[in-house]
Amino acid sequence: MSISPDLSSLDSVFDRAFAGVSKAREDFTPHLRPREVGTITSVSTGIAKVSGLPSVGFEELVQFPGGVSGIAFNVDEDEIGVVLLGEYADLRAGDEVQGTGRVMDVAVGDGLLGRVIDPLGRPLDGNGPVTTGERLPIERPAAPIMDRGPVIVPLQTGLKVIDALIPIGRGQRELILGDRQTGKTAIALDTILNQRGQNVVCVYCAIGQRASAVAKAVATLREKGAMDYTVVVVTEGNDPPGLAYIAPYAATSIAEHWMETGRDVLIVYDDLTQHARAYRELSLLLRRPPGREAFPGDIFYIHSRLLERATHLSKERGGGSLTALPIIETEAQNISAYIPTNLISITDGQIYLSPSLFELGVLPAVDVGKSVSRVGGKAQRATYRAVAGDLKLAYAQFEELETFARFGARLDEDTRKTIEHGRRIRACLKQPEFAPVSVPAQIAILLALIAGLFDPVPLDQMADAERAAQEAAANIPADVCARLDAAVKLSDEDRQTMVDIARKARFLPQPASKPAAPEEKP
Repeated sequence: MSISPDLSSLDSVFDRAFAGVSKAREDFTPHLRPREVGTITSVSTGIAKVSGLPSVGFEELVQFPGGVSGIAFNVDEDEIGVVLLGEYADLRAGDEVQGTGRVMDVAVGDGLLGRVIDPLGRPLDGNGPVTTGERLPIERPAAPIMDRGPVIVPLQTGLKVIDALIPIGRGQRELILGDRQTGKTAIALDTILNQRGQNVVCVYCAIGQRASAVAKAVATLREKGAMDYTVVVVTEGNDPPGLAYIAPYAATSIAEHWMETGRDVLIVYDDLTQHARAYRELSLLLRRPPGREAFPGDIFYIHSRLLERATHLSKERGGGSLTALPIIETEAQNISAYIPTNLISITDGQIYLSPSLFELGVLPAVDVGKSVSRVGGKAQRATYRAVAGDLKLAYAQFEELETFARFGARLDEDTRKTIEHGRRIRACLKQPEFAPVSVPAQIAILLALIAGLFDPVPLDQMADAERAAQEAAANIPADVCARLDAAVKLSDEDRQTMVDIARKARFLPQPASKPAAPEEKP
């Protein structure tokens, strides 16, 4: 029986295929690559102990089953202590762990603007994945001294009491501290809202906050149009402590990306009290020796290395800046506690919010006597400096005399006038929430205060009088407004022009008209 041509050609095809497979098998040389695989020895709240990874380095990222990541924190001879960055309920002793050979990094770039993310870069706003092409380590060294420039440009907050009396410069670190529910977050959000149109990118980092509080803050930023230039990095109160620990570092790396491209950036840490508590929790679980108030010995260092990354770069490095507003919560007005004193010594000044002023309805409740800006005065506009010195002195005198007057002492006329003038200063420094005031309007109000235009106004009409002065500031000539923005001293002519404009406002005393000359009898 003869084989058909089709079957013979099929046999030849198979022969050639098997010959190729045999040759490939003979030429193949297996390459063995060693891979370290460790095992979990124990899991507790937020941490895991792992053995069998002798090559893992400090702060290296390690991978657990289920996509959970962790950071090697304690590197001992026999085991490593790992801070977990995800849900660890499904981890069990004996599970495999692998090193990654890299440190923790985060996505950076313009694709983050308007987004709400967690410290790992995962979106929390339901608007799809984050699209960025670049990543940076969350822990980066601060800029060297020779790469830094002086703080010479102001960062306007839109709050009269801060811009006039406690000025902040771009590249400064200004601490906001006070008891619970005194308006610390409101000051930070007001500052973010005032950066609209100022070419400043903002990063708001919420650390261990209630989800409802974060949702309210994001809704406010979105309603006012501030999310166009803002990134929100969030860890909620029910997140693992490891996420709360890395949150400010990840947010700072996101901000540094824009600073290194020459842009001005504002970052708010709300608040570092929760950050310190998360680090204390992790350190105690990892059996690190406790110190004062059970905080570990390097609690100062974790905040100093974070805030040292905020600076103003020199022109050779692009001239960008990173301004930091860390927030700290005090207990019973005790600003000499451990964490507050640490942050006060690290930062370039502090804004202290007084519960007493808050209860009196003085909002923002800034205690001018306990607040200071150590470098912002050099960056403050010259027009502010022309009026702020007299204003601060008059306000300090008023606070001293007000305390004295509470004892029912009889006051002379000059003392009474000083107290009445001080009460109007306090009334003018009040400001509603989320209503920033422009620079010309602030200068007009402050000049009217210094000139004593508000002194005849009853206290219950001060809000209307101040609002009228703000509306009158819209009539300031454009050339005067340009000089207000420039770093030039306020001239006597410009000062008089603004005082005259403020004097014409409703509720303010009008200039007395000269009596008509009597007609001469023929």
